[in-house]
Amino acid sequence: MEVLKMDSKVFQYKKVVKDFDTKRMRAIQAQKARAEEVYLKVPEIKAIDEKLQNSGIKLVRTMLNAQNASALEDFRRQSEDLLLTKKMLLVEAGYNEAYLDVHYHCPHCKDTGFIGDKKCTCFKQALISIAYEQSNIKNILQVENFHTFSLKYYEQEINPKFNLSPYQNMAAIRDFCVAFIEKFDTDKQNLIFHGPTGLGKTFLCNCIAKELLDLGFTVLYLTATQLFKLFQESRFHREDMEETEKDLLSTLFSVDLLIIDDLGTESSSTFIGPDLFDVLNGRFLNQLSTIISTNLEPHEWNNYYSDRIVSRIIGNYIAFPFFGTDIRFLKKYHR
Repeated sequence: MEVLKMDSKVFQYKKVVKDFDTKRMRAIQAQKARAEEVYLKVPEIKAIDEKLQNSGIKLVRTMLNAQNASALEDFRRQSEDLLLTKKMLLVEAGYNEAYLDVHYHCPHCKDTGFIGDKKCTCFKQALISIAYEQSNIKNILQVENFHTFSLKYYEQEINPKFNLSPYQNMAAIRDFCVAFIEKFDTDKQNLIFHGPTGLGKTFLCNCIAKELLDLGFTVLYLTATQLFKLFQESRFHREDMEETEKDLLSTLFSVDLLIIDDLGTESSSTFIGPDLFDVLNGRFLNQLSTIISTNLEPHEWNNYYSDRIVSRIIGNYIAFPFFGTDIRFLKKYHR
């Protein structure tokens, strides 16, 4: 089958619209079920609803045919009397006076997602929520974000190689990442975090992801192993791939931010190496940001990847070295 060509934002938008349609229809169906229940118990209420409906139809016909201004006032007055009687009958029968209303999830937009031509707050939040779901890191972001990020575990002793302490280095990287987020919509940059394990590279990626998702951007997080497995399935087993996997391949080229974590830990293959270049190059040409984290140092990159890939990274990515003592070790033994 052909890889889905739907842009990730379009895909998300259509899914949210469909979800809102479903919620609205369920609310209407639930109201109809309550109405049938009440009609059986209080037939007078059914008669009132039928009279209200017939009066509304009659009003429309009158206004179209005769342009009778007084008919609208008569309809309003009659409707108010009927609705008041209906509420009294509901309460007398043991129901809440709003029992026969349609109970929408959002009373502001009535589950349409829009107020006039503007997106309702609930619709905007739904887009953000689905972005979280598709980012692959929803649960992690609850514990790894800028609110929980701390510099206290980074040493303040100067590292002679960098003429900086790990503390100073991480403070500078954190500040750059905050600025990266603030100008994300207008200044498309690519970052690569490199250095030994346990120094916060993945944690910082997650911090950035959460902030951008909260701002309504789309973010896709994949480990290098997940990414290369996707490449392998696409190249050698495309006919067996799920539609969601095919859509994920398309999303690699269109998501606002792609995070590739732990590059260098994947199983190497000369057959699928060009797929990585295609993604990195395609995103660069489309002016979409990518963040890579890797335990490999720059002098090792050529041992794992082609000259084209290394050239693309060196030429188009801002590199940030991570150094110091393993933070996981410090957290475990030096609380």
